[in-house]
Amino acid sequence: MSNAQRNFDKAVVVDKVRKTFGDFVALHEVSFEVGRGEVLGLLGPNGAGKTTLVDILSTLSRPDSGRAVVAGYDVVTEAPGVRRSIMLTGQQVALDETLTGLENLYMFGRLFGLKKQAARGRAKELIEEFDLAYAADRRVKTYSGGMRRRIDIACGLVVPPQVVFLDEPTTGLDPRSRQSIWDLVSHFQDRGIATLLTTQYLEEADAMADRIIVIDHGRVIAEGTADELKARTGGSYCEIVPVDLNDLQAIADTLGSLLPEKNRASLTGESDRIHMPAPHGATTLLEAVGRLAAANIPVADVALRRPSLDDVFLSLTEDSPQPRRGVPEVVS
Repeated sequence: MSNAQRNFDKAVVVDKVRKTFGDFVALHEVSFEVGRGEVLGLLGPNGAGKTTLVDILSTLSRPDSGRAVVAGYDVVTEAPGVRRSIMLTGQQVALDETLTGLENLYMFGRLFGLKKQAARGRAKELIEEFDLAYAADRRVKTYSGGMRRRIDIACGLVVPPQVVFLDEPTTGLDPRSRQSIWDLVSHFQDRGIATLLTTQYLEEADAMADRIIVIDHGRVIAEGTADELKARTGGSYCEIVPVDLNDLQAIADTLGSLLPEKNRASLTGESDRIHMPAPHGATTLLEAVGRLAAANIPVADVALRRPSLDDVFLSLTEDSPQPRRGVPEVVS
């Protein structure tokens, strides 16, 4: 059965996948699903198991137990079908640097089974689509990091995939090149291509992912939209910066019951501001400003803020179990 004929409801299904390296458990019964056209952000610190999971889903590694299905194909028993259905961009660009950009695309077309004329035509289409026509006849070794990343991704699109795996695709890229990758992910969404994105740039997941999974020490520790995850950290909060740092304690006393004991206890000699929960948003902020004004305590800045994904990530991973000793460097 061809990939075009195969019917599947979910682009990716991961069910209790486990992977070990000796005594080290890299993945501990990880489960999740990715819908067609969905962008799933996979977040986690170094050593969390992100790349190990991508390797399994792209058939570069086999799970010890559990089951994974990509584009309707089992990654173990139907690995060739998976490979025909995916695009994988790893942390290292895999190109022949002695060839030109156009020649790399043509070569990939032939490797994917396209006839010579079809491979040439597809290579020219992708060169134009990725805005690399000006460098089409230059050897890849002369390309910048952003250009290499774009031609690398273009090579994976010679035959349109059902599922795309982007393993930290913007690492080391300048802001303009990173934006081009973000635009490409939106392009995948428009075409109904599912994307699994691993990244350590939290704003990247916030901007692109429909849903986010946080993985740490081989376990899924949180899952949801960016807004749902942010809500888990306690919602909005006030940030109060005094003109004189010596007024911090006076501000804390003046805020009274608005400042929970946990926040009050976190103040140290190194503190330069107060963070206070704002369960009622702007109403809480106005109450705090009113109390400080009545006490004649000058402040340099008062702001109402929402938690960022950075706050969520730090909060979640701080509570995650500590890793075992002897974590292999290659696991990420």
